[in-house]
Amino acid sequence: MAKLIISKQYSKTAGKFLKKNPHIIKQYYKTISLLELNPYHPSLRLHKLQGTLSDYYSVSINMQYKILLYFIIIEDKVMPISIGTHDEVY
Repeated sequence: MAKLIISKQYSKTAGKFLKKNPHIIKQYYKTISLLELNPYHPSLRLHKLQGTLSDYYSVSINMQYKILLYFIIIEDKVMPISIGTHDEVY
């Protein structure tokens, strides 16, 4: 089980994002819960990013909306960095 570390900045960003996209709130919380239980769960579609973002990983919350969540895995800690559509996050 991973420990989820939520920064004030991420919390603010996620709050704004969910306010604009209330239809995916349930999916978002399911993804966050799964990240805590098992960050490597296949349904998260975890993948390491490349280029200037190569220190980060990404998981999908919803394939239809291409919403991604960046996070850093440090030992057993998961720290969300950003949330948004593919174009917003990259």
